[in-house]
Formats: sequence, C-alpha cells, structure tokens
Amino acid sequence: MLSIALVRVAVAGGTGTVGRHITQACRDAGHEVTALSRRTGTDLTTGEGLDKALDGVDVVIDASNGAALSEGKATAFFDAVTRNLQRSGQSAGVKRLLIISIVNIDKLTGNPYYRAKLAHERFALEGPLPASIIRATQFHEFPVQIMQRSKVGPVALVPDFRVQTVAARAVGEVVAEIVVGAGETLAPGSTIDVAGPEVSYMPELARKACRRLGWSTKVVPVPVPGRTGRSMRRGGLTPDGPARIVGPTFDDWLGGEDVFLVGAD
Repeated sequence: MLSIALVRVAVAGGTGTVGRHITQACRDAGHEVTALSRRTGTDLTTGEGLDKALDGVDVVIDASNGAALSEGKATAFFDAVTRNLQRSGQSAGVKRLLIISIVNIDKLTGNPYYRAKLAHERFALEGPLPASIIRATQFHEFPVQIMQRSKVGPVALVPDFRVQTVAARAVGEVVAEIVVGAGETLAPGSTIDVAGPEVSYMPELARKACRRLGWSTKVVPVPVPGRTGRSMRRGGLTPDGPARIVGPTFDDWLGGEDVFLVGAD
C-alpha cells in the first residue's frame, strides 16, 4: 500500500473563507497544518511570529485577503505579506509557495482590486521561493458577503454580472490535493484555474441565498460601470480556457451547512 509522506503546511489567512477549508482538507489528509493569522499569534503584514511559525514547514499557502479594496492599500498589503512569507519561508527552508488568486484578473485590469491581486501574483513569482498560482472563480459564499456589505435597510445592491461560482470547500480540497501530490500537479511558475459547474448571474444567486437564509431583503441589481463592467456581464469572470471544474452546484451548496459559515471569519 502506497503512503504519502507527511507534509507540513502553513496557511496564511487560514481562518478565512477559503483558508479554513484548505486547512481542514490538509488535516483530513493526515498532514500537519498551521493557520497563520493574528488569532494564532502571527502578523502577516509586520512578519511578527512568522519565523517561528514557518520553522519546519514544507509548503506555504497564501489565502490571505486584506480588508482594503482600493488599489494602493490592497497592493501594499499583498506586497508586505508576500515579502514576509518569502523572507521567513526562505530562512526556514520552505520548499514552495502557493498563491490563491482570481480567474481572469489579468484581463480585467480596469478593476483596482484585481490590479492589486495581479501584483500579488507578481510579488510571489519574483521571490526566492518557487511559487505557483491557483486562480478560482468567485466563491458560492460571495453573494451573501456582498449583501452583508451593501445592505441598507431592506435593500441590498448587488452587482449584475455573470459568474461561475465555486464552493470554497471544493477549492480547499483541490489545493490540498496539489499540496500532498494526491491529484493535480502544479509546477513552479504555473497557474491553474478552478471553477464551479454552472454559469449564473450574481443577483439571481443573491435572491436564492435570501430565500435559504429567510431574509426578506430586496435584491437590486446594479450594473458595474465601464469596460470592465461590460466584460464582467459577458462572462469575463468565468474561465475562457482549461479549468478544473469541481464541487457542488450553488443550489446544492445552499442545501448544506457552509452557507451559515459566511461572515464567521
């Protein structure tokens, strides 16, 4: 019987939307996992606690996500986090770095946050650790997160664009497979796209989530302006090339318990 060697994994943002699922999937595979966050005594932006946390770690997965949406602040966050992970990781003998990113951000450069995420990828690939990129479509969790941020009284403003959402849990399982060598392989410097099984529109998903959660919220679709908005409405956020299609449909995901974890970060 073949056995997979123990892999020591550290997950930056390991208590977040996808990070918690990456952490659990790697643990379920029998590997040692450390979730890097302020809750666990590590500050990714200053580097405090990183040297100790990465001691003996084989693979670092960066699923971190700053609160800022502006390009300048988001870029500064990703720059600081990536530099600290690369520096401490190299010192600790980490073998590889995986970055969680977003499908097609290199083609939607009109969005300031996507430009920051693209810079995040570049920072990782330019560092001393061998790095690879896992780009996912928007998570099934995203419609609820949007409504939590945009809800004003009984109304939630939801951007009107086409999506191919994927369960964060399914992305976590794909990442774990890559980390432990049980499935998809990902060479240094390469990128893989991961998406869910169905194409839909964000306001439609938001309305379904409201019904599931028992909310009386009225979902008001709002067009995203400019060239980027037009591209997103035509499917610019869905894969336009080979992609790993995984996980439950949005409707099946709504029938489970993960929907109640949204906002629990």
